[in-house]
Amino acid sequence: MSETSSNGAGPSTDRFEAPMYLARYRERQHQGRTGERPDDHPDDRADSTEGRADAAPIYLKRFRSRDGASEPSTTPLWQRSDLATQQSLTEDNRNKEISAPPSAARQLLNDVYLIRHGETQGYSTDSGLTPQGAWQAHTYGRTLAKRMQSGETIVFRHAETNRARETAEQIHRGLVDGIEQWEKEITIVEPEPANEFRNFQFVAPDGLKDVTAAFRQYSALLEGHERTAVGDRPLWLVEMDRFWRTQQGGGDPIQHWLTIPLVHFEPPAMTVRRFWAGINRLSTEFPGARLAIATHSGCIRAFAVSALGYDPGEPYNTEHVRVKLLGDADWSDGERDATVAYRNRVQEVKVPDIDRLPTWQVHDDWSGMDGTKPAGGRPT
Repeated sequence: MSETSSNGAGPSTDRFEAPMYLARYRERQHQGRTGERPDDHPDDRADSTEGRADAAPIYLKRFRSRDGASEPSTTPLWQRSDLATQQSLTEDNRNKEISAPPSAARQLLNDVYLIRHGETQGYSTDSGLTPQGAWQAHTYGRTLAKRMQSGETIVFRHAETNRARETAEQIHRGLVDGIEQWEKEITIVEPEPANEFRNFQFVAPDGLKDVTAAFRQYSALLEGHERTAVGDRPLWLVEMDRFWRTQQGGGDPIQHWLTIPLVHFEPPAMTVRRFWAGINRLSTEFPGARLAIATHSGCIRAFAVSALGYDPGEPYNTEHVRVKLLGDADWSDGERDATVAYRNRVQEVKVPDIDRLPTWQVHDDWSGMDGTKPAGGRPT
């Protein structure tokens, strides 16, 4: 029923009584203190109170009983059998939902760092590191010492070039300084060259050599051809010229090597193959050790491309690709797993068994699946 305001302008919207939700709240508060509603008749107070208590939902009853307890329960939630919604949870199936059983865990065999060399004085010759490059490698060694724990073993290996050798030596010195500062007991295997981690090779007229080592011969012969302009240039000179002109023009010669088939360059797949062979050999020789390997950017990049399935880009000086070998040390299960991490991307891979991979050589004594002998044989 509406009322008319004092000035006769129309119905009044002013309300002096409490809203319905507030009235009900006050009623519940009064009931909690006295056990009765203010408007209950004395004869039906008990029945109505008992009826309202029975009509309360189960979650509200549980909440009121818990809220009225003197002390909070110390029993874990999954062990409270009185909670109907938690009865199906047991300690056993909770653990299985969170993690796999211990029997499914793989053993960490080796933690491998494929490290690019520090800043070098140049690529036209087999130069060593600049002072900046030596500082980069030494700092890397101190950082590595901070990550390691007492009781670990670390093995240093490097490619045969001067820049890779000096990088391994400077990392070794930085590691020694770091473990002395932080008072750690770490077993160190001195740096040594490892042929599996050499730079990708080039077929020069006088044999296989590092792509940098072939530069001087290429440069001298190219100058003669350009000055006299007599005769066609040989194919090896053409391929080397394309590679180095990409470098001199500010391009990416490693991408050129990764994406364009080159007859006189070692294929990227074969580089990745021998890197895995070197990792497997060192893992067998030094089980459980960390392996710090100083090598070259092109090989590291090809290794990362093989694992990740795309080209993540050129590694910076002293940047690494990290490989964690998982499995049985004796290859008893026939295979190993590994994770390859590079630039915030981690990929699980199967470690290749190099002895079982094809060498792409032709054998005349091979017969096809149908028993016939194809012309040219097959790759093995």
